[in-house]
This record gives sequence, C-alpha cells and structure tokens, in this order.
Amino acid sequence: MKIAQIAPLAESCPPKLYGGTERIVSYLTEELVRQGHDVTLFASGDSETSARLVPCSAMALRLDPMVKDPLPHHVMMLDAVCRRADEFDVLHFHIDYLHYPLVRDFADRTVTTLHGRLDLPDLHPLYAAFPDMPLVSISDDQRKPMPPVRWLGTIHHGLPRDLLPFTARPEGDYLAFLGRISPEKRPDRAIEIAARAKMPLRIAAKVDKADQGYWDMVIAPMIAAHPNVTFIGEINEHQKAEFLGNARALLFPIDWPEPFGLVMIEAMACGTPVIAFGHGSVPEVIDDGITGHIVHDADGAVAALHRVADLDRAKVRAVFERRFTASRMADDYVALYRDLPGVRTEAARLRRTVGQDIGLQVVA
Repeated sequence: MKIAQIAPLAESCPPKLYGGTERIVSYLTEELVRQGHDVTLFASGDSETSARLVPCSAMALRLDPMVKDPLPHHVMMLDAVCRRADEFDVLHFHIDYLHYPLVRDFADRTVTTLHGRLDLPDLHPLYAAFPDMPLVSISDDQRKPMPPVRWLGTIHHGLPRDLLPFTARPEGDYLAFLGRISPEKRPDRAIEIAARAKMPLRIAAKVDKADQGYWDMVIAPMIAAHPNVTFIGEINEHQKAEFLGNARALLFPIDWPEPFGLVMIEAMACGTPVIAFGHGSVPEVIDDGITGHIVHDADGAVAALHRVADLDRAKVRAVFERRFTASRMADDYVALYRDLPGVRTEAARLRRTVGQDIGLQVVA
C-alpha cells in the first residue's frame, strides 16, 4: 500500500529526547516500511526514517529558537499533504483536528489517531461538528468524554521488539520517574512515595515552559528537601534503556485521564514492573500483579513497593512482547487501513491509469 504518515512538527521522528506522539509515528512508519509498504513521512526535516521523507520544517519546532508559533508551519505542511493526496492509498494523520476541513473530499481513505486527552470542554463541539471523520483511539478510556463520532477502533501503542533490552537483574536499587514535570504527572507524589518507602528516586524528565512555575515553586524545593531524590533531566533512548532497566520499579503516579502512557510499556520492555495510579488507560495497559501493581493512593503505592520484588521480570517482558510490539501495532493499523471504504488498491490505481491513457473515464 502507498501510505502517508503525517506527524506533528514539535519533535523530530523519532524525537531526540522527550516526545511521545512523534516517537510512535516513527515506530509505526519504520515497521510499515519493514513490512514492504511504500510509506511517505511528512515530518520535520531533522527526522530520520527509512521511508520517503517530506521535510515540513527545517528542524523540530520545539528545538528551533526562531519558532514562536507552530501553527503556520503545520498549515504549510497540510497544504503540501493536500496537494499530493491523490498519490496515496491511505493518509494517516497524527495532528489532532487541524486537517478536518481540508480532507472532506477524501476522508474515507484517511485515519486520524488521537494521541491526547479528549476531556477538554472546547473539544466536544468540535468533534460534534465532524462526526464522520474516521478516528482511532489509543485506549478505550480515552473515548469516554467524546460525543458520538466514527471510531474505527482502539489500537494500543507498540515499541520495536529490540529497542529496549530486557534486564533480568537490575544493577540499581532505585525507583524511576520518567516523562514530564507537570501537575497531572504528579512528580510530587513520586517524591512522597519514595521518601515514605525509604528508597532512592531518580527523576528523568523535561520541564516545558508552561510548567516552569510548577517546577520552581513545587518540585525543585521538594527535590532540595529530599536527599534521596536525584533529578537527571531529559534523557535519550540509549540512556532510557539503562535508566529503566536498572530500576527496581517505575513510578507512574498520574492524576489525570492518561490516554496511553508510553513510559509504562517502555519499562515493561526492560522487564521493570510499574507502580501506577489507576487513572485513564492504566487498567488497560498494566496487568495487575503481573507487570506491576495498580494503586489508588500513596499508601497503596508504598505497600506495593514492598511486594514488587515478588514480580517476575521475565513475565513482565513476556507481556510486552505479546501485547505491545510495533509489529502488532502495525498489523492492527494495516487491517484497519484495508477496511476503509475509500482505500485504493493497486488494481484500482492501475485501472485509473489505463483509463486515462486511452481517454476513458474510469471510476475506481
């Protein structure tokens, strides 16, 4: 199949440091190419891919000091996509809703994966205005706030099988927090839990401009007051394998409807159990008592840490390999692509070309 993948431009594909959506777009793109599909990736110019890259910005917008507003860059990318839309059997968008008014004429061969939270009040009327746009959720829980729309399915994220190696015997005796410093991710809870459990905590996370005040007023003082806590900052993929693999457990103490939580399956790939608060997608991702423990408060998290050594890290890895690989994710998407009512097969494209060559109008 000829497939277009349209990524956000905030980060490269894959991101150099933190970044969830662009990371998944990269994993999906590379697996589709590996499976033999003809894939074109619309993404930032510093992306690295085995697909055909259409650079839509010089570099990841978050890392470009000259960029103040990301919207113009995405508008220009959408113009490039729409001008070339007829080249593709399927167009797969990962940019929320920006393209909806532009793709009505070929919406029946598009897929839009929604990667973010959907419980914000401004989104309800927007999605109500586009009820026929083909959508994919990344967890069943993500769908709950939505008006009636055209869900094609839920497809959980996946990672390349060999991206993060399994660590049977972690060398560190610490807890890990990986992601982003923000109120909904609750790094303050992680610090409290580690202090009560009398365990070291290492925090590898980025601080967005929007969360700088939260860092300055809440988290930085807490880290300074707790000598068991080490702040590392943003880390890359190589550092992530060591960081997660050598941890006793990953703390995922979220306080929001997490749409998926990529870090949970990254930890599972390393064999590292996850102690997660039961919000959003967590009950869909974590097999309680097998890949970690689902808790509902700090007391439960501390108690779970006393039992985490009883979990079999090999079983944690086995669940990852069964449920959360990039090959499974790509297989799910390809099956979905083939069921789209407007999907164009090779035969249909051939008929159109032959008809045009001899001056006939052919309806494919």
